[in-house]
This record gives sequence, structure tokens and C-alpha cells, in this order.
Amino acid sequence: MEKSNPSLCDILNIKYPLIMAPMFLVSNTDMLIAASKAGITGAIPALNFRTIEEFEVALKTLKEKCKGPFGINLIVNKSNFLYKEQLTSCCKYKVDYIITSLGSPEETINKAHKVGVKVFCDVTDLAYAKKVEGLGADALIAVNKEAGGHAGNLSYKELIPLLKENCNIPIISAGGVGNHQQMQEVLNLGAAGLSIGSLFIASSESRVSQDYKEACINYGAKDIVFTTKLSGSRCTVIKTPYVEKIGTDQNFLERILNKNKRLKKWFKAFTFYKGMKNLQNAAFGATYKTVWCAGPTIEYVKEIKSVAEIVKSLVNE
Repeated sequence: MEKSNPSLCDILNIKYPLIMAPMFLVSNTDMLIAASKAGITGAIPALNFRTIEEFEVALKTLKEKCKGPFGINLIVNKSNFLYKEQLTSCCKYKVDYIITSLGSPEETINKAHKVGVKVFCDVTDLAYAKKVEGLGADALIAVNKEAGGHAGNLSYKELIPLLKENCNIPIISAGGVGNHQQMQEVLNLGAAGLSIGSLFIASSESRVSQDYKEACINYGAKDIVFTTKLSGSRCTVIKTPYVEKIGTDQNFLERILNKNKRLKKWFKAFTFYKGMKNLQNAAFGATYKTVWCAGPTIEYVKEIKSVAEIVKSLVNE
């Protein structure tokens, strides 16, 4: 008997089954407010705020101005020194859902559920999906190989049916969707909803530099490459001349340090911090030497549009 899971619309009480994906140093409160007005939901990385005080100011703004639910993305491994405080703030303000990345979500699930906050977990394979389901996750964010940022290894055509067959909680597909037709294809495979990020980088509500937005318009899928230099883990960036110049792989010293068990935690944190600074300069400084995160769906970005216009093109093309 075929299993049936609720749509993301039912889970979050939204009009369209879409999450505007959390994007490091790109997502902002204005984008989430616009998303809620457009009938979808948006999420923002907690690490987009330098301090807990700034984070809580943003949570208050979102609680006051969002017309619908919003989410927070938490990095739940030891490289995120602010994780426990961020989780406490999420529970204090009762955000609608948390998306966990890069670590075990067990503590997040336990604490969030006590205050009625849902937890969706990033997964890239069946083994980890079964693990987080066993921990009590409310949904899976199925990150496929066409996702922006930290991508998976399987296509959505492989990953969604695999998870659908073996898991009993809703599946939210992340990656590879740039238009209405692709959105319908993913939903027809059995996904409860979609998480879409790269299409919104060049939105009018986004505060990234004009150069970053124009790069999303002028570059395409063939220009997306993986780099390990930003976070220590593979993530996707636009292959600009600067990226070609600095390369995409960690050097010998970086690799040795990253594999040392005693130093791994601290080196991961250091590379993440260094990557944050590079990305921050890229996102907000209009310089030639830039490193811009994006996924292959920038292929479908042809002009700067509002969040509402981007949503409309996806749901009613």
C-alpha cells in the first residue's frame, strides 16, 4: 500500500509548498517577510547574525512582521560555537521550524519539541535519513546533487523515491528546481514540498551586492563548481576568474590539519570563520576578487525580480 504524507502546505499552513531556503550571508529578514506575504515560508541561517543579541532582534522582527511561519537554520556540529545559545533563542521565541545541518540533530529535536517547534533535518542519503527519523525529525530536507551550498551525491530523481520508499515522514526536496515544470515533477515524485534558494539571490529584497546579483543572471549551471576552501566541506560557488585563480581544493597543510583528530574541531571552526569572512566580502563588497555561493539553478535567473514575482513564476508559470 502506497504511503501518504501531508503536504508542506498542511504541515506549515501555507498557500504553496515552498521554503525559501536558508542561504548563508544572503537570507535576510526582509526576504522572509516578503516570502510570507507571497504565500510561502522562508528560513534564515542563525549564523547570518554575528551575536545572539542581533539574532534575537531579528527573531522579534520576524515574529511581528511575518504573515505566516518562518524557520531558522542551525549548524548543529561543534564548529558552531553559538549553537546552544541559538537553539535556546529559537525555543524562547518559538520559531515555527528549525532546519538542522552538518551534525546530529538529537538535542535540537528534543528541546524544540518541548516547546512545539518542528525540526526538519538536512539529509543526503538513506542511512542518515533513517537515523534522524528515528530521533523524531518532523521532515527530511532531501539535499540532492544540484543543490546550492553543501550539495548531496544523488539526483532528486534518485533521492526522493529512495526516501519515499523507506521513510515514513514527509520529504522536502532541495536542489535542481528552477521553474514550474521542474517543481511539478518533484511533487509528482512524492515530495511534500521544496526548498529553493539560488533563484532568490538576485531578488530585489536581497541585500547582496549588485555584482553578485548580476553574476547570478550572467552565469549559468555550467559555471557552478565545488570548493572546500570556504567551509572545509564541499560547497558550490560560481566559477569567477578569482575562483579560478585561487583554486577550489584545500592545500596540503589544510588537508593534513583537517584530518588530524585532535585539531580537526578547531581547524574546522577556523576554516569556517575564514570562509565566512571571504563570503561576507563577496556578498557585500563589489570587488573583482569575490567568492559567490550559488547552485546550478541560476541558469533560470534572467533578471532581478521581487520575491513575490519569483514565487508567482514557480507556482503559476
